[in-house]
Amino acid sequence: MTDVQELRITLTVDDFDAAVRLYRDALGLPEVADWSSDEGRVLLLDAGRATLELFDERQAAMVDDLEAGRRVSGTVRLALRVPDADAAAAALAGAGASPVAPAVDTPWGDRNARVAAPDGMQLTLFTVRE
Repeated sequence: MTDVQELRITLTVDDFDAAVRLYRDALGLPEVADWSSDEGRVLLLDAGRATLELFDERQAAMVDDLEAGRRVSGTVRLALRVPDADAAAAALAGAGASPVAPAVDTPWGDRNARVAAPDGMQLTLFTVRE
């Protein structure tokens, strides 16, 4: 058995500066390293504790329907736990993200907001309600 020590998601984006404004500046992911060179630009951002969530197509359709009213996400969607999903969605919209749908309260008790990054990546911002 392999001991996985980190889950790293790598996004290749068309507009690097817009992605930095969205993920680092607006969402507040701290910069861990900048490995940019003449060969290309790369930033490593700390996204807190990571988990890998696996959905079948029916579950993906149900979550999209709940959060956005229709099937909108691709095979990869980032879900980020934040203290206030509504405020985070507003901050990201101010940094160039597009609201996908208004925030919703889920049947499992979370508050979820869905936005699309300028590169099209679907982001679910969720707040766990105690």
